[in-house]
Amino acid sequence: MLRRLAEILLLPPAAPLWLLLLGTCLRRRWPRCGRGLQLAALLLLTTLSMPAVGGLLLESLQRDPPLPASGELPAADAIVVLSAEADRHGREYGHAVAGALTMQRLRSGAFLQRRTGLPLLVSGGVPDRNSPPLAQLMADAARTEFGVPVQWLEDRSADTWQNAEYSAALLLPAGKRRVLLVTSAWHLPRASASFRRFGLEVVPAPTGFRAPALDGWTGWLPQWSGLKDSCFALHEWVGALVYALRG
Repeated sequence: MLRRLAEILLLPPAAPLWLLLLGTCLRRRWPRCGRGLQLAALLLLTTLSMPAVGGLLLESLQRDPPLPASGELPAADAIVVLSAEADRHGREYGHAVAGALTMQRLRSGAFLQRRTGLPLLVSGGVPDRNSPPLAQLMADAARTEFGVPVQWLEDRSADTWQNAEYSAALLLPAGKRRVLLVTSAWHLPRASASFRRFGLEVVPAPTGFRAPALDGWTGWLPQWSGLKDSCFALHEWVGALVYALRG
């Protein structure tokens, strides 16, 4: 809960809004400083809301190329798919289901499982006290929607670090060391580093690549999609820094 609260307060859009509020509070006593902070907050929020900027930030994290869509794949002992989010209500289904980003990753993992026959591990803990673990939602979807079996459910993790820690605790005793790691392309650098810290060999299997950032003049107009991409990228950079300090 504390980690989630810190993310909300320190990442956009809250961070520029805090800066704007600070500038407003300081403006009466220190007008020049207050106006400067207000202007900086508006410029920061506007810039981060541009799809071109958000796309460039995400592209800087997409360092691993996709695996070939056909033909031979790198050798591995297992496939690991990391969760992202859940649709906690799933009103059209009558129960919680895996969210869109999680399903994107799971689809890629199922595709690799059918091609290789490797055992599949899905990783994700409880997103909400009233929801089942993400790993369980993923396993249900893998079976009913993609027709592939799940060998291991890692259902305790709350973040990428724990995804790696608890997955390694399941895989290494089973003699599975080299894994195809499936997650969003921009999340893979932090995820790969985490899994290697716990003794696993990682074959990057990125999915969900961000489209080219510079795709027409409208990419320079502030939009919600640009702010979302910028938030994803900043979250990854801050997370990588925290993990580096932890390690």
